[in-house]
Amino acid sequence: MQNQFDPRTRTAAERSAGVNPTVSVGVPRAARDAGLRSYMLSVYNYMASGVLLTGIVAMLFASSGLAEQVLVTPLRWLIIFAPLAFVMVMSFGMNRLSTGTLQMLFWAFATAMGLSMSSIFLIYTGTSIAQTFFAVSAAFMGLSLYGYTTKKDLSGFGTFLIMGVVGLLVAMVVNLFLRSPAMHMAISAIGVLLFAGLTAYDTQRIKSLYAQVAGTDMMGKVVIMGALSLYLDFVNMFTFLLNFMGSRE
Repeated sequence: MQNQFDPRTRTAAERSAGVNPTVSVGVPRAARDAGLRSYMLSVYNYMASGVLLTGIVAMLFASSGLAEQVLVTPLRWLIIFAPLAFVMVMSFGMNRLSTGTLQMLFWAFATAMGLSMSSIFLIYTGTSIAQTFFAVSAAFMGLSLYGYTTKKDLSGFGTFLIMGVVGLLVAMVVNLFLRSPAMHMAISAIGVLLFAGLTAYDTQRIKSLYAQVAGTDMMGKVVIMGALSLYLDFVNMFTFLLNFMGSRE
């Protein structure tokens, strides 16, 4: 998903959809800046609303007692893998799906993530969850601000990070069998660093896409997919940090 919206490569689907990197040529700088701010604000609003929805669903599902009952049944696998299914549908179907459909899928994804993440309220104390959330929120804002303002091209750095995430996933699968506490802690620490870096990279990538999609039908879709990328960065950073430093019940 990360590379699909990389502004440095235009796919045939983007060209056919009318995405034009020169669309902002001749537009006054003030208007471009105002448009970029509005575009990024839309991305952050979607992302923050998705995180909020996930948190509310997770708390309600856990406090109702349903999470404790359902997550010990085979139904837990549906809850665990449903968010991944939504991400795949949105990523591979972006050019075919309407903006409205992507919006509905995004909210459905955030809801499914809430059901999946409800288990943290059964494992960790409320205080450690709150502390981790605020720590990650502060870090996310700083990293995203860096990605937005830096003049340094982070594309090469992003490729390295994405490769690191793939390696991290392999290590997580291996540790499902090894069940090594030391490896679990190492995975959590590395995961925090990788998704911290991806936050800056994705912010720059999303910002760079504005010149391509401004004034086109792709604008709404890119906003939603950009919000999804930042949402995943935030939630993964939160989850790994909670695994690393959270206090258990």
